[in-house]
Amino acid sequence: MVFSETLEFGHADRRRIYEYVERHGTVEPDEARSQLDIDPSGFRHHVAILKRDGRLEETDGKLRVTIDAGTEEEYVTEDLEFHIRPARQEDLTGIVGAIRQVAEEKTYIEAESVADEIDHEETLLRHNELESRMFFVATVDDEVVGWVHLHAPELEKLSHTAELTVGVLEGYRGHGIGSHLLSRGLEWAGSNGYEKVYQSVPSTNEEAIAFLEEHDWETEAVREDHYKLNGRDVDEVMMAVEL
Repeated sequence: MVFSETLEFGHADRRRIYEYVERHGTVEPDEARSQLDIDPSGFRHHVAILKRDGRLEETDGKLRVTIDAGTEEEYVTEDLEFHIRPARQEDLTGIVGAIRQVAEEKTYIEAESVADEIDHEETLLRHNELESRMFFVATVDDEVVGWVHLHAPELEKLSHTAELTVGVLEGYRGHGIGSHLLSRGLEWAGSNGYEKVYQSVPSTNEEAIAFLEEHDWETEAVREDHYKLNGRDVDEVMMAVEL
């Protein structure tokens, strides 16, 4: 599914069902039908069409928005086995925890804002006419140890760009997890029509800047004294990569 396409539903109740599921991440069909006050036969009909059209899917008895983001990949290093896969709504708590740990350690302002947003909304993935939000996670023994996040506003003038954050818990660095996450996120962005991906980090986060430069990102601009960190004025480094 290309996120930038306009969503057309053909029926008001069909749109309401999709938007309810999209807004809540995962929902039980009976709960959605009750909250939306749609008669059972009509609800089943609209859900069947949404499934047929590839907009909704049902897993373990719950409805969720269908996002075509590939499969799970397994990687084995000398002393670690990890997996990278599209995130699921159930990963929300693990992702928020991982982002907060990395943000606190390295003063990752943009990532911290992402954690606040998804924690407040209690919805991980978004795909509507205003925005698209996608996550991939790295897991070890089913625990989230890293993430890559992409966010794009569905505005015509910005529809070719997406913002990215990526991070790995300190104890799991040095195994290539960050590079694999970054590659997976950029691959998804390219396949969905985005031409440019960007992110901003404080100039004090030298590790993040070096990591991105190693992967062919370039500094586009520097905003002086943009952040106030620990009582100090810190520049914002705005970086990007063309796809």
